[in-house]
Amino acid sequence: MNAFQAIKADIILPSEVLKDHVLEIEDGHISRLSSIEPDGSGDPLLSFDDCYICPGFIDVHVHGGMGADFMDGTEQAVRIANLAHLKHGTTSIFPTTTTGTFDELDAMVKACENVQKGWTVRDGARIAGVHFYGPYFAEDKVGIHDPSGRRDPDREEYEYFLTRDIVKIATCAAELRGASEFYKYARQHTDLLTCGHSNSSWAEMSRAYLNGVRHVDHFWCAMSSVSSLRKRLGDPMQASMEQFVLANPGMSTEVIADGIHLSDDLLRFAFHLIGPTRTCLVTDANRAMDAPPGRHRFGPSGSGTEVISDGKSVRGLDGDLASSMHGMDHMVRTMAAAVGSDLPSVIRMATLTPAERAGINDRVGSIEVGKLADLVVLERDLRVKAVLVGGELAYARSCDVHA
Repeated sequence: MNAFQAIKADIILPSEVLKDHVLEIEDGHISRLSSIEPDGSGDPLLSFDDCYICPGFIDVHVHGGMGADFMDGTEQAVRIANLAHLKHGTTSIFPTTTTGTFDELDAMVKACENVQKGWTVRDGARIAGVHFYGPYFAEDKVGIHDPSGRRDPDREEYEYFLTRDIVKIATCAAELRGASEFYKYARQHTDLLTCGHSNSSWAEMSRAYLNGVRHVDHFWCAMSSVSSLRKRLGDPMQASMEQFVLANPGMSTEVIADGIHLSDDLLRFAFHLIGPTRTCLVTDANRAMDAPPGRHRFGPSGSGTEVISDGKSVRGLDGDLASSMHGMDHMVRTMAAAVGSDLPSVIRMATLTPAERAGINDRVGSIEVGKLADLVVLERDLRVKAVLVGGELAYARSCDVHA
């Protein structure tokens, strides 16, 4: 891996683009932004003509890639998936659990701990934490996850996992028996508390909010709606998670902008009505990303749900849509095409917004002096040209290096 002390391109900040600027790096951190190239230092300058530099992408909801699922529970699977996502611009990753047994969850967390402990750039995206996502889902909102691994919160189990330093995000459906106790405990040990795979009402979300929940997972996917609540609770019709998030500025959410899960109209709705400071882009990618089309397992390789990839989407054997099979660069391109303008805000949804929600914005998420030099070089069509992690060139499709 090569380390560079200066990079030149158009630099994307949270609210503007600095044209033809130089970003200087010292000890793996951003040390200076300038419109003037370094003079006479002899430090190598990585120059990208007609390209953008943006912060490294941050994925708070991701299951795997390149044939590996984090729930495989091995260090090899973690590294394979992290390297796959690095090539799509993700530099900070939160490996995400599915439903499963205690032993499967434990193996996944331990594998992530071991990779994080000995991490180098050669291991791919940096593990910023684990997202303890499954298994506490509502029975009627399990989605593609294996229903046999779903359960209500088990205090002995979640105390074991939530006290692990690596677990930074925790999810539970708000209507489950024991959800309030889960939230009260989790808020003491994690940085982001979320409600997902849930058919909860406004009243249940209000209780969850009082107990620390500030985020709901993949908006419009495996979440309550007015019609789904009518089936569950009868008349009068009840407000859902959608209405609660829209009305409550303290809540954030995420969208899967793969062009398969949500139409451009819904992406524009999220961008304009919820906003880029409250909406994260996530991949929700599974092992089918960058893997050949065919049959795969969502979740653990030995017990996960069987799914089929056609090379563009992943579906269960019944034809229902499963999670995504695209990287974060694809999400950025799709969202940018849908909204048609304001590139800094779109990039924010993949960088600073998730960093703020996950509590890591003091070191990553934006191009600021003092933050880690985790950077993505994008061509004008927003395809990844190069990725730097801590100032090291970790991936390059093609580039010219000028000393």
